[in-house]
Amino acid sequence: MEHQVQRLRRAFRSGRSRPLQFRVQQLEALRRMVQERERDILAAIAADLCKSEFNAYSQEVISILGEIDNVLQKLPEWVAPKPAEKNLLTMLDEAYVHSEPLGVVLIIGAWNYPFVLAIQPLIGAIAAGNAVIIKPSELSMNTAELLAKLLPQYLDQDLYVVINGGVKETTELLKQRFDHILYTGSTAVGKIIMEAAAKHLTPVTLELGGKSPCYVDKDCDLDVACRRITWGKFMNCGQTCIAPDYILCEPSLQSQIVQKIKENLKEFYGENVKESPDYERIINPRHFKRVLSLLEGQKIAYGGENDEATRYIAPTILTDVDPEAKVMQEEIFGPILPIVPVKNVDEAIQFVNEREKPLAFYIFSHNNKLIKRVIDETSSGGVTGNDVIMHFTLSSLPFGGVGSSGMGAYHGKHSFDTFSHRRACLIKSLKGEGANKLRYPPNSQSKVDWAKFFILKPVNKGKLGLLLLTLLGVVAAALVKKYQAVLKRKALLVFLVVHRLRWSSKQ
Repeated sequence: MEHQVQRLRRAFRSGRSRPLQFRVQQLEALRRMVQERERDILAAIAADLCKSEFNAYSQEVISILGEIDNVLQKLPEWVAPKPAEKNLLTMLDEAYVHSEPLGVVLIIGAWNYPFVLAIQPLIGAIAAGNAVIIKPSELSMNTAELLAKLLPQYLDQDLYVVINGGVKETTELLKQRFDHILYTGSTAVGKIIMEAAAKHLTPVTLELGGKSPCYVDKDCDLDVACRRITWGKFMNCGQTCIAPDYILCEPSLQSQIVQKIKENLKEFYGENVKESPDYERIINPRHFKRVLSLLEGQKIAYGGENDEATRYIAPTILTDVDPEAKVMQEEIFGPILPIVPVKNVDEAIQFVNEREKPLAFYIFSHNNKLIKRVIDETSSGGVTGNDVIMHFTLSSLPFGGVGSSGMGAYHGKHSFDTFSHRRACLIKSLKGEGANKLRYPPNSQSKVDWAKFFILKPVNKGKLGLLLLTLLGVVAAALVKKYQAVLKRKALLVFLVVHRLRWSSKQ
């Protein structure tokens, strides 16, 4: 592992990952890989998660192509130095912010969306000019092996490397020094990542999870709300970090929500969900048993069927769930949807605030003031009102958690910023040393007063222009006064010469 990291560091120090043209070439090559090897990518995802080609493409591949196109279009603007505001003491200097690559970064992917969660942060790391090691999840073995095979065929092999393996290999990787680590996965492993990174003072971006609540107000379109919740919750068999984890609603809404979700499930997956090509499976036997154990002692309003041989768990809805039940103590990450009754929005806000901050929060209501109130009075990584999941798809929004649901963010420009150091740059002239006497010893009250004026006085461009015009006027007036006598004599001389010339011409 150490040899691999050092090899990438030498390649990074050579400087070839920095030029804009090189970054663009690598991103275009990555796009070409996705387009040319699309069938292989879809097949690998299907083998790992029993996911149909249509679902794999729409949930993973299309977002990668969109991200690359967006970055290629905007990267020249992102890499350009950004002018910084100046004070009176530096108004004649050059001040700007320069985004420079961090160095060698580590991206640790997740198994639930094994392609997009490895490649999307890679796009940002390449765009920022870094060297990258990708460690895919060993649970999504087929996609991991495909990435290790394909990336060297399209990208610079000395700057971008895939390392496969399990806990042992990941542990060894974390002993090495990186300039940034981005990890997607569980909170428990996130703590391990952060502890290992702290030994080298390595900054981290942790994309974790948590129990993302969904509040359904009585004043909403229940048909639309339940349709969208059904889609977001049971997509990928519930194995989505920002899936609605549970519903909060008034007791009177429970039976209506159950009925409408049942109807949507039949519409989406047919009478026999198990036979639907659009319904995935739990990733492995261990997770199958974990998810199934969450049903113990619960009131199942719908679903509950399962098949260990194929790791199938039917879409399941629980009602009247006790907040202290096991299913409410950990992220479900499976096709189980608990409904927890609350009296009103006040109790819903209190319920959420008494627990760890979630990765996402969903609110359904016709009342936009209520939605804004819930946003103002709670905290979460992201929020979507009157829908679920969709904030993830907008690259202009930062995607990330807060508290136990993570730290840092990426997507679009936010990925570029995550993998860049915003370097402060000030370039002064060696002239104008007189003004610098203010900062040189010996000090005095007069110097302090002048320093307060130059440093603390904000620079207003309009007022600055007016000040310069005033100064020019003062200077001009002083010059006129100083040389007034000389100017008068010259003016008289010019008058006499002109008059003489006119008189001579008449003769």
